[in-house]
Amino acid sequence: MTNVLIANGWGWSEMLWVALISICLVFTVLVLLVWVMKLFGYVFTRRTAAAAVAADKPVVEQGQLHEEEIAAIATALRIYRGALHDRESEVLTIMSIKRAYSPWNSKIHGLTQLPDRK
Repeated sequence: MTNVLIANGWGWSEMLWVALISICLVFTVLVLLVWVMKLFGYVFTRRTAAAAVAADKPVVEQGQLHEEEIAAIATALRIYRGALHDRESEVLTIMSIKRAYSPWNSKIHGLTQLPDRK
């Protein structure tokens, strides 16, 4: 770090100014990006509303649901959530099973053998 400061001939005050300017630039670009996104949203909602008026369709605002749709969604969720949990006896049964030896589950084969030292 000190070698970079010496090579550029910058002191701490110059480095602080560069950091301050870069932070301000980043936040300015972020705010500008938010404004551009809001402008796109405004333009596209106006365009769809104008297209609906031109086609003589009733303008349905985005995000509004009718009562029948809400009832159908609530019923589907109730049925789905009811099917998730089965009625069980809540009794655990632990059975011990003797397994035959298999080299696939042997831990000793996974270890690296140390070389012989002379």
